[in-house]
Amino acid sequence: MTRAGALTISLPAWVDEVVDWERHYADDAERVGLAIALSRENVERGTGGPFGAAVFESVSGTLVGVGVNCVERLGNAALHAEVVAIMFAQQRVGSFTLGAPGEPARELVSSCEPCAMCLGATLWSGVGRLVCAASRADAVALAFDEGPVFPESYAYLERRGIRIDREIGRAEAAAVLRLYRDRGGLIYNR
Repeated sequence: MTRAGALTISLPAWVDEVVDWERHYADDAERVGLAIALSRENVERGTGGPFGAAVFESVSGTLVGVGVNCVERLGNAALHAEVVAIMFAQQRVGSFTLGAPGEPARELVSSCEPCAMCLGATLWSGVGRLVCAASRADAVALAFDEGPVFPESYAYLERRGIRIDREIGRAEAAAVLRLYRDRGGLIYNR
């Protein structure tokens, strides 16, 4: 083991089979549909936990970045789908913020309400909107510990200018969580 090195973060090879990078995702249903499709593929292909996320330009629906849960596959507790999507989106736009002046407004769409870490990443990412499918209760029902997330956590983000919309496509996203449980998926944060 070296004291200094490199960290490589990669998406599973199948992502480009599922994602249409040229498509403009017109509305919340299409955008949430992509996040859920990513989460489902991650479960069905055995490449990670039941979470998917994507960053879009808010007005045009242009896809900027995607992420799936890579915690177990890459051995890194920070690689939740939202964090991965934010990282790849920031790499693509060449900036540490997705909300730079003069740039299009961007939004993060997740297959599930974010955990405490991902809410923090959402705040610092520069997105102006967070869209969630499954609820925190759906994740907790599988025994995922979402950390210290409170109504005040969301209120804080809203006061900072981030619009939040929840439970869009909840039933379909919750079904993916149950699929993960039924396949014996690892609950890695207990």
